[in-house]
Amino acid sequence: MPAMHLFEYAVLRVVPRVEREEFLNVGVILYCSSQGFLQTRCHLPEARLQALAGPGLDLNDLRARLQAFERICQGCQRGGPIGQLPVASRFRWLTATRSTIVQTSPVHPGLCEDAAAMLDRLYEQLVA
Repeated sequence: MPAMHLFEYAVLRVVPRVEREEFLNVGVILYCSSQGFLQTRCHLPEARLQALAGPGLDLNDLRARLQAFERICQGCQRGGPIGQLPVASRFRWLTATRSTIVQTSPVHPGLCEDAAAMLDRLYEQLVA
């Protein structure tokens, strides 16, 4: 039987108008300590977001915010001070509760053989 690894994930959500509490799932962030894995996969459904948000939605700003999540996951210097933290700390920082246009769901645990394959599966189930 293949080894199973504990992982944690959260769904990335765009909340265009925080006061209305409506959101669209746009990505998934997954962390697996035993595999040293921290990645996010996301996509902006522009037409759906504009229909939900109405005029004034800045898609370029949203793209920049999601790219920041990716840079922090990569742990490179381009991720700024947060990108230099240990992997677990970066995941905790990215999934911390915030009241902005990009938010994360609560963190959920699970078991997997391959963290990258699980990220793809969760993305397909929760976002695509």
